[in-house]
Amino acid sequence: MTWKKNQNKKRPISHYSNLPFDDEVNQNNDANTKTKTIETEVVEEDKAVQDEELKNKEIYASGNDEENNKKLGEEYEALGNKLAEDGNYQEALGKWETAIVLMPERAVLHEQKAQAWITLGRAQLNFGEPDCAIESFDKALAIKPDSMEAKGDRQTALHLVKRRKQLHSTGLSSTENRFLIGDQG
Repeated sequence: MTWKKNQNKKRPISHYSNLPFDDEVNQNNDANTKTKTIETEVVEEDKAVQDEELKNKEIYASGNDEENNKKLGEEYEALGNKLAEDGNYQEALGKWETAIVLMPERAVLHEQKAQAWITLGRAQLNFGEPDCAIESFDKALAIKPDSMEAKGDRQTALHLVKRRKQLHSTGLSSTENRFLIGDQG
């Protein structure tokens, strides 16, 4: 037996359809739905406006005016910081990359980008993807070669890859003999 989830269909509260509170509930639901739709549209419009403003500023700063490039780079940096705080690391990396192009001398941007790669590598390690984690740590080390945390995490990932190869070469499963309960004989 399977249950079909039909969230759009609501059961009536009563078998009597002419109760006075039915109209109030429907009006409140309609108002809540309209409010949520409007809020979503406003957020999307704000993001589109921000992107368009930055594009317009890019066009304005397309000359070699260093002051405009610096201002635009700082705006991209701030936007990248905000995106990173919200958890949108991929978009944050893109904004920081643009800021680095505009202000290559800004060391903080390089450090933030390296830290983002380290964070990504750690997440990949936690999800059991040490090969991808090694690539992320390598990218972080390419940006910041003296990062001790990236070096240490890369060594951990290499150790896990080595252990995995040892398990595969001996023919043992990582779970087969690990949890054997009972008499061996």
